[in-house]
Amino acid sequence: MEEREGEVRWDGLCSRDAASRAAALDNIGQVVLRRSETIAPVAAVPLSRAADGPLVPAARDGLSEVLARLLMLSKRCPFPDVREKSEAILSRVQELGIRIPRPLGHGPSRFIPEKETIQVGNEDAMMHALFAESFATLGRLDNVTLVMVFHPQYLESFLKTQHYLLQMDGPLPLHYRHYIGIMAAARHQCSYLVNLHVNDFLHVGGDPKWLNGLENAPQKLQNLGELNKMLAHRPWLITKEHIEQLLKTEENSWSLAELIHAVVLLTHYHSLASFTFGCGISPEIDCEGGHTFRPPSVSNYCICDITNGYHGVDEIQASPTGSIPVSSTESVCEVEALMEKMKQLQECRDEEEASQEEMATRFEREKRESMFVCSSEDEESAPTRDVSRHFEDTSYGYKDFSRHGMHVPTFRVQDYSWEDHGYSLVNRLYPDVGQLLDEKFHIAYNLTYNTMAMHKDVDTSMLRRAIWNYIHCMFGIRYDDYDYGEINQLLDRSFKVYIKTVVCTPEKTTKRMYDSFWRQFEHSEKVHVNLLLVEARMQAELLYALRAITRYMT
Repeated sequence: MEEREGEVRWDGLCSRDAASRAAALDNIGQVVLRRSETIAPVAAVPLSRAADGPLVPAARDGLSEVLARLLMLSKRCPFPDVREKSEAILSRVQELGIRIPRPLGHGPSRFIPEKETIQVGNEDAMMHALFAESFATLGRLDNVTLVMVFHPQYLESFLKTQHYLLQMDGPLPLHYRHYIGIMAAARHQCSYLVNLHVNDFLHVGGDPKWLNGLENAPQKLQNLGELNKMLAHRPWLITKEHIEQLLKTEENSWSLAELIHAVVLLTHYHSLASFTFGCGISPEIDCEGGHTFRPPSVSNYCICDITNGYHGVDEIQASPTGSIPVSSTESVCEVEALMEKMKQLQECRDEEEASQEEMATRFEREKRESMFVCSSEDEESAPTRDVSRHFEDTSYGYKDFSRHGMHVPTFRVQDYSWEDHGYSLVNRLYPDVGQLLDEKFHIAYNLTYNTMAMHKDVDTSMLRRAIWNYIHCMFGIRYDDYDYGEINQLLDRSFKVYIKTVVCTPEKTTKRMYDSFWRQFEHSEKVHVNLLLVEARMQAELLYALRAITRYMT
């Protein structure tokens, strides 16, 4: 089976050279049709009858996985020649009397209507260049990219950083990098990212036995499990002793450079899991839950699809977790009220400045209040075995600071910051990565189109800073020069619930939460919020880990 699967060579499709892609497509077409003919119904059946009659399942000989990948390419490849030829191969297979897959769901996000996302094939020149770059490096154009492309400047920086972490020269071998990605995504039960990296892990020669559970991976990776869970859920607990344990273990020790690489990967995938859930990213077409071989029923879906989590469009819109009906007047008032508050706060800033004592009190109050922000839908959900096998201690999750009387000292940015300390440490031990991360943080923090819903020429810096600082406040991180009283003025309860859920327990994010904040704003603006959440969370985790590493080194 493995040898025969090897006959299907996908690598040539990533080439920017049309002739190389054409040769690869010819090879794929020949292999697929040869396999299809071995399981097709009697060849004597006329094509019209074969297509109309009962179709043969394609499960044998790995053919179903190959057909699912061709379906993905026919819908998601940035090169038109690949899309068209993939569709033609699928049609030919169907003519042989074999059932071909069809996509489930509607577009790259369950929260954003497909018609409001960028359609592959309709993108402008800049977006096409980004899509081609993504496809050339990853071998796919994934749904995360198709949602992030609302903000091309950020996407370019994100793809560059991710490519460097996963594929360029670095301290860790390639299969370790993907396995660490799996470990990190699994902490939040993010099967979307786990599935992608399981495929990538195997593609770069990873041992399939490791995928049976963390206990089957090398001891060195198992030792990373403790740091993984603390970074994901309670990074304020990380001490230099945890770092020492990883660096000093006799035969399974990590080098400082390897550990920095691992920490950046863990924080990257924890925060990417937040984006995946926060934007309702759909399964990839060629992954589980992204396609079905079942024929569509008259009403556009059949009972088997419902059990797999697919519901028809009408059903989604009518569901209790769907959009919350709200009058446009009410939503417009919401935007106007927010803009008025921003104006008033700016005027107050100009008139008087609170004392340092008052600023510290406001931070502590906001930190304390953030503990009580939780959703009515906040309930414990046991991780599925399929994902939980990639990490230990499944009961370990996010816990607020002062629960059960536990006190965590405030992390003051003036004592340890990304700009003055973390950046140089990362760059020293893993060259260029500090620079890439710094660029990504700055783009997310400073990104603005000077719009708010239907209003133009708006300075949104105050709002962006409130979102960033609220996330850091939830992690105990304090900026001495910021008045935390502004947060309660600018972020209403439904927005705080969404932020806290996406950042701390992303697997519990629902469409209702997404719909209930900033109801009059564009989807691109809500995706922009998610970019702030991703980067603020990643930086918060990094600050705790890097401070512990610095303390170990000094």
